[in-house]
Amino acid sequence: MKKGKTAKLNGFNDVKASYGTVDSKEFKSIYLNLQSWVTPKDDYDNWNRIVSNLHRGIKHTVHNNLNNKMFTHNIIVDLDLRTSGISYGKKSFMNLEITLFLKQEIDFKSTELKESLKTITKEIYIEDLKKNNYLSFTTSKKGKTTLQTNTQ
Repeated sequence: MKKGKTAKLNGFNDVKASYGTVDSKEFKSIYLNLQSWVTPKDDYDNWNRIVSNLHRGIKHTVHNNLNNKMFTHNIIVDLDLRTSGISYGKKSFMNLEITLFLKQEIDFKSTELKESLKTITKEIYIEDLKKNNYLSFTTSKKGKTTLQTNTQ
């Protein structure tokens, strides 16, 4: 008996974004998933620090854009990006899963829910991924990366 549901979030060129739940019958939490291939912009010594700062930045972005009427402040941000495999000129796979907990019952297909999740995804995409000074992102392993450093 399948109880989970997923839906895509469109409009992001360099990441595959979707959201879902593991139990749509007793709908208490929702996950937001972003996947991308990551390429270093230069050669650095401490990838642990860079990935750790990216993880912390994403947490702050989620908290700053959280719909307080819909979600609790308890969130789980799981950034899966293996620092041991990152090297200049080589792409590495990144999986980001954010678990959000609902304050009240809401329909999975609700436009309010989708728009709230799209807002969080858009801010992560712009603030944490697109403006990243160390990494560029693309949806496939083949081809060139399209995100560039945004200097201001």
